Amino acid sequence: MSATQAALNELLPLAGDTFDKDKVTPGILGFIVFAALALGVWGLMKSMSRHMGRVDFKEAPEPTPADGTRTP
Repeated sequence: MSATQAALNELLPLAGDTFDKDKVTPGILGFIVFAALALGVWGLMKSMSRHMGRVDFKEAPEPTPADGTRTP
């Protein structure tokens, strides 16, 4: 039996009737995965913002017809 299982076996009786064995919770692993995803999205957004700031876009003027009239 591992140390984690031994600790759980001693702590579960302390929960008494309030512990529902059929209820599934994300626990610490769920928090770690969520935090890693949040950090990844934050890093991607920061990188995208930096790359978009480097873009130098100059719009070309609209071509005009040869007779000098503009079309709407």
